[in-house]
Amino acid sequence: MIITKTPFRMSFFGGGTDMPEFFREHGGAVISTTFDKYCYVNVRHLPPFFDYHSELSYSKIERVEEIAQIEHPLIREAMKMLDMHDIRLTYEADLPARTGLGTSSSFAVGMLNAFHTLKGKFADNHRLAREAVYLERVLCQEAGGWQDQIAASYGGLNRINFHGDSFDVQPIIISPERKHQLNKNLLLFFTGFVRFSSEIQQASKSMADKTSQLIDMLALVDEAERVLEDRQSNLDDFGRLLDQSWRLKRQTGNKVSTDEIDELYEKALSVGALGGKLLGAGGGGFLLFYVPEEKQPAVMTVLRKLMHVPFEFENGGTRVIHYTPEIYIPRGEGL
Repeated sequence: MIITKTPFRMSFFGGGTDMPEFFREHGGAVISTTFDKYCYVNVRHLPPFFDYHSELSYSKIERVEEIAQIEHPLIREAMKMLDMHDIRLTYEADLPARTGLGTSSSFAVGMLNAFHTLKGKFADNHRLAREAVYLERVLCQEAGGWQDQIAASYGGLNRINFHGDSFDVQPIIISPERKHQLNKNLLLFFTGFVRFSSEIQQASKSMADKTSQLIDMLALVDEAERVLEDRQSNLDDFGRLLDQSWRLKRQTGNKVSTDEIDELYEKALSVGALGGKLLGAGGGGFLLFYVPEEKQPAVMTVLRKLMHVPFEFENGGTRVIHYTPEIYIPRGEGL
């Protein structure tokens, strides 16, 4: 039996520049972090006593005789890709899906990690990220960028650069005290709205129509990195840059935000938030705000109808938290 634990991520800057159609021409970069909310994937081989060959439990339960019968596209294509058979898989998560925290990609990374481990093979972070990108973007043909899979694989507060058909991950060099203060100045709220990020991506403007905004958003990555790493910089500038980035992002598609979300955002700014953003592709999910500590009670009051979600940054990335060896004999062999 294998159990993997994979964090969710929040993206601060550069979202959209991780799309291949953009970064292959202009380059791309994001700043993101993983935090202490996780998904868990439990995988083992299904004993040969049942009249089905695989059992998959997520928001529903599937029992199938053939891989091709699996309805969940990520599970189906991952099992094909890694030649997995006779699997019992269970997925659990700390947060709901389709809320802008890269939940689908975290699941993909955690599942691939579990599958490799079940086969007795080690897959490093780079391989897991590449395979998860291939699984979601190519095999499942889901629209989107590359940052989620990489963040879930590596963990931590990083700048991720995209160029050509490759990427590199550069940890943000920040003192523990400054990083802790950044964490304390961020407030996360659940809007209650869920959406498919691929649908938001498909509804956004064409790449040609939003290239100028994405180039401006890419420039903000450098500015935000400087604010984080320069101890002499005012950390509050991070919040102000978030506001600039969010206003640019809103120009990239009419489904990025909604009237309700815009109203909530402006309410928070009116009582002391310096900036924020809707996490993920947009349309719903979680709102993140940068708020100096003395202003946080006022922001909590005006957003009291939303669910506040306390969190802490984490550095682990995907990992195996339980491993029990097993003897697996494929069906039809040794019986």
